[in-house]
Amino acid sequence: MRLILIRHGQTPSNIHNLLDTSVPGPGLTELGQAQAAAVPAALAGEEIDALYVSNLTRTALTAAPLAEARGLAPLVREGLREISAGELEMKADTASIMAYLETVKAWLTGNLSARMPGADTGHDIVERFDAVVREAAGKHAGTVAMVSHGAMIRFWAAYRGINMDWSNEKYHDLSNTGIVTMAGEPVDGTAPGGWTIEDWHGAPAGGLPGLDLDGPTAELTSGGMPANHDQI
Repeated sequence: MRLILIRHGQTPSNIHNLLDTSVPGPGLTELGQAQAAAVPAALAGEEIDALYVSNLTRTALTAAPLAEARGLAPLVREGLREISAGELEMKADTASIMAYLETVKAWLTGNLSARMPGADTGHDIVERFDAVVREAAGKHAGTVAMVSHGAMIRFWAAYRGINMDWSNEKYHDLSNTGIVTMAGEPVDGTAPGGWTIEDWHGAPAGGLPGLDLDGPTAELTSGGMPANHDQI
């Protein structure tokens, strides 16, 4: 099957660089709404069998134009929600943001037992996103779109993508309404791999602005990441 992973549009918390991960979360800014409106045209060449969203408001609002254009009813799944910031929730200071990103980086280098302060381990995150992918694969053999979140998409796509190469600058950003396309099948267990990244479009859908105001989870390479998947 193929997965099209879409990051939500810009939110007020993105502008203020907040670690905002709780449910239901904020809506979209005016720019975020424009970014969402550009998604259908960005995916004009794709046949999409189903559309999934997380249980945070911003993903439902981002998915709405695509759902209307394709006549799809978005399926809400809690497993697609953002990686919880736990004790770091709603913080914007450098130390808190680095603690969040360093935990994700620990997972990407193989330490899934590392725990986000006051929140989940990497095992928890892989398993809940995998469960949604497994459900979708059981119902649809073609292409499924999922609107999720910056850190969640960055982590899952990098962990599952056998061809992820952090030395390639195209993987360094995932702005609001950035789109990652992958091909593969669900795998058992939390060992990395199982999917191929077909395309990584880190800029906003439709080429809209917003790259400097897309929140702390848009870029996870600060401090260096594995050069290739063999090091994960």
